[in-house]
Amino acid sequence: MAWEILNILAVGAFAFSGAIVALNERYDIFGTFILGIATPFAGGVIRNIALDVPVVHVWEQGYLLYVAFGTIAIVYFFPKSWVMSWDRWNIYLDAIGLSAFALQGASFAIENDFPLGGVIFASILTGVGGGVTRDVLAQRRPMVLHQEIYAVWALLVGLVIGIGLFSIDNAIQMYILFILIIACRVLSYHLGWHLRFRDMYRI
Repeated sequence: MAWEILNILAVGAFAFSGAIVALNERYDIFGTFILGIATPFAGGVIRNIALDVPVVHVWEQGYLLYVAFGTIAIVYFFPKSWVMSWDRWNIYLDAIGLSAFALQGASFAIENDFPLGGVIFASILTGVGGGVTRDVLAQRRPMVLHQEIYAVWALLVGLVIGIGLFSIDNAIQMYILFILIIACRVLSYHLGWHLRFRDMYRI
């Protein structure tokens, strides 16, 4: 049940985020649905390809596909003035998706008996893959390549789960980590934390 709730939250948040970006870029209905579908599901596809495990296709996602379609439809068919006012919440939705999918990726790797490096790798790919795909399709510079701290939070998820600080079998621990990563991502955005050290050494 814990994972089902996290999956629903992640898919809904990333589908919403993808659809909002599509509308901001003035995509038509087809483009909006494509971007909205790619954002929540691309990370898992990229992860499975990279780890050489069977790919779960988008049309095999069951009820999660309907969650994505319903979310995108709400975004597209609601009055545009309302939707664009929701854009300021996109950072929070992106943080929810990043956290939940990073947890999902780490859990996937643990269940498939990958070593620590594989757990971290799976967490990063699943957490940031959808956002990168969204930004590339929207012809934007991917956030993971910005000076902002973004992928580091997915890496942190993989690390603490991989070394056993948090157990994927403990729902309470998973929700604590889920909320903690969301908070870290939002704080890093609002406080302007970054990984660029070049300016520190500029003469």
